[in-house]
Amino acid sequence: MLRMDPLASQMDPRVPCGGVDATGSAADRRALVDKLAATLQARVLSGELPVGSRLRQEALADEFGVSRTPVREALRKLQASGLVELRPNRGALVRDVSPREIRDAYEVRAELEGLAAELAARHIHHEDVDRLHEAQSEFRTALAETTAARERGEEPSQDVSDRWGRANDLFHQTIQQAAGNDVLAATIAHLHRSFPRDLSRTVLRGSTTLLHENVREHGDILAAIERHDAASARSLMIEHVRRAGALVTRHVGRHG
Repeated sequence: MLRMDPLASQMDPRVPCGGVDATGSAADRRALVDKLAATLQARVLSGELPVGSRLRQEALADEFGVSRTPVREALRKLQASGLVELRPNRGALVRDVSPREIRDAYEVRAELEGLAAELAARHIHHEDVDRLHEAQSEFRTALAETTAARERGEEPSQDVSDRWGRANDLFHQTIQQAAGNDVLAATIAHLHRSFPRDLSRTVLRGSTTLLHENVREHGDILAAIERHDAASARSLMIEHVRRAGALVTRHVGRHG
């Protein structure tokens, strides 16, 4: 079920469907379409809208308080990016991703993130190292809570899963920022926008063992960066990302 989004509250409630987007300036209409596309993209990439979800124009227009025209244009933008598929008589669906696409993307991502780790090991500042330790600490805390919940025969709360997800993101993003290469960071970000991020989280969420291995690998990468061992940082990150890619590829192949 689609939830209300902060974007909807930013719309003028006095403007009927077809108001802002029908009578506003061309720049306003483009900005609205871009904002709608960005909001929907974030939901897809976070996993809130999983693969196969149907995106109904009428429901989205009602949610955001706009007409169907900007919603339709936003969905076309997402189709062009590869996140959404427009099918005759079925409307817009969050596009499925093949094992081949995932494997190819992770192969490229591994090399790019390996380069980021190498550059970070050469140029990292103390505050970046502190952020990496902060991410590791948060990951370990969330992992301990996950382990405790499963020992009680329960599944960890969504809040716990979200926390280790954020910690994981902070770890990788800090390394990319510390690398100091804007083109590299933009290229990695483009790869992340090409398919849902929740694929890897889905695999890790189901196994405490995999989560423990993930945080251990992060620890090894952090140690290499902290001692400015660029070659080790690169090779460890490449192996880390390739391993994640293999896990996700197998998961999608089994459930595709």
